[in-house]
Amino acid sequence: MGSAGGDLPQEQLDRARRLGKRIAERDCVTVTGACPGLPDAAAHGAREAGGFILGVSPAHSREEHVQVYASPLEPYDAMVFSGSGLMGREVHNIHSSDFVIFVGGRTGTLGEFAIAYDEGKLIGILSHSGGLSDDFTGIARMAGKETGAHIVEDDDPERLVDRCLELYVKAPQAFLGSPALAQPDTPTSRA
Repeated sequence: MGSAGGDLPQEQLDRARRLGKRIAERDCVTVTGACPGLPDAAAHGAREAGGFILGVSPAHSREEHVQVYASPLEPYDAMVFSGSGLMGREVHNIHSSDFVIFVGGRTGTLGEFAIAYDEGKLIGILSHSGGLSDDFTGIARMAGKETGAHIVEDDDPERLVDRCLELYVKAPQAFLGSPALAQPDTPTSRA
């Protein structure tokens, strides 16, 4: 999850691309909001490594996705047209992910972080990547709310993916969601 627009330096785009590539190299599915910017860079990185990419669009249709939201159809292998708008689409993205990685970010990314944190997700933050994600750990502390979320920070994209995956594989039951929603006897599956 990350900025779809704004000032996106090449170094930030390159780091997002490395994230996507590493996700694919580790045989995981890349899920993004199917928008331009950092999510698009991650999707292209995943494509470079032969990964599967799922886009969750805010639009009702392919035409609306391209014409209204000015978003790409490539390089996605599958696209979900949620019809739920920009903010509603965020919930689908978070619920469709075993863990969520943040890079850069503006207000939409902040919304995604709030959802992931409240849902008790495993959260990876690419530190020093610009935008709001650099402040997410502090925001979680300021919230003063125990949700079961686990935050991992790293400034290296490949190492961040590896650390998140290692934690998830060791204890997938720990990341079923917030303590109020988690049901320890419910099996999980990874796509």
